[in-house]
Amino acid sequence: MISEPMTAAAAGTWKLGDRKVNRLGFGAMRLTGNGMRGNSDGAPIDRDRAIRLLRVAVELGVNHIDTAAFYFSPARSANELINRALAPYPEDLVIVTKVGPGRDPSGAWLPPATPEQLRGQVEENLRQLGRDHLDVVNLRRMNQESIAEHFGALAELRDSGLIRHLGISSVKPEHLAEAQAIAPVVCVQNWYGLDRRLSDANGLLDSCGEQGIAFVPYFAIAGERREARASDTHHDEVLAVARAHRATPAQVRLAWTLHRGPHVLAIPGTGDPGHLTENIAAGALRLSPDELTRLRGLDQKAV
Repeated sequence: MISEPMTAAAAGTWKLGDRKVNRLGFGAMRLTGNGMRGNSDGAPIDRDRAIRLLRVAVELGVNHIDTAAFYFSPARSANELINRALAPYPEDLVIVTKVGPGRDPSGAWLPPATPEQLRGQVEENLRQLGRDHLDVVNLRRMNQESIAEHFGALAELRDSGLIRHLGISSVKPEHLAEAQAIAPVVCVQNWYGLDRRLSDANGLLDSCGEQGIAFVPYFAIAGERREARASDTHHDEVLAVARAHRATPAQVRLAWTLHRGPHVLAIPGTGDPGHLTENIAAGALRLSPDELTRLRGLDQKAV
């Protein structure tokens, strides 16, 4: 049972480069009512409520927040909310942002950034967050075969002091090898969860663990619904494990993901204070080897 108040420290810790973080973090995308596909099924939450939510997350031990300058809607900007809620920033807080995609002021998607345009995106994140450097910047791959030029451009910004550490997102194993040949990679951020396990099939999740690289799943709860609200329908096996632990199906999904390895982090996002505390509490949920095996054996389309 995990209904009592918990902190993110219950999930354990891992390092993003030289920055130690609790493995249960927070994704800011849902605060804006928009995402990569713009298919959220609800309006952004009230601004003051979003600010309170971020502050409560940090009070509950969250010290890893995922964001991006392109996380915005006509009413909300994730970076602006983080700046307003948390600056001056706690020393142990690690803010991870990403570059590559871009949107114009109306919200329309622009062509993927060229290597030369990445500096402008980095500087925009710096401006919005009120920072003189970024803790971690992920290069979000936009379907290009090679990421060498883009990652090389970010490595130059790292060398100049604008970025502390580099990561990559939405990639295959060959892209990790390509990036590692240019500069150290501290994290890989990919779509992964009970119903989306390509990073198991291609060995990327395990390869990250072998190299000491954090693997950071997104959409671990929502799965195929992405930015939209998570489904209320769950496989009987997920429901059975949830009942056994007096937990929610979402907590079981998060716990299963975290059990995939000590290098696996989680960045569930929400605009609901109740869901925030539930997500953080999931870091304390310990599944048995039998439960893990049963869940891993589920048809990925049925969970």
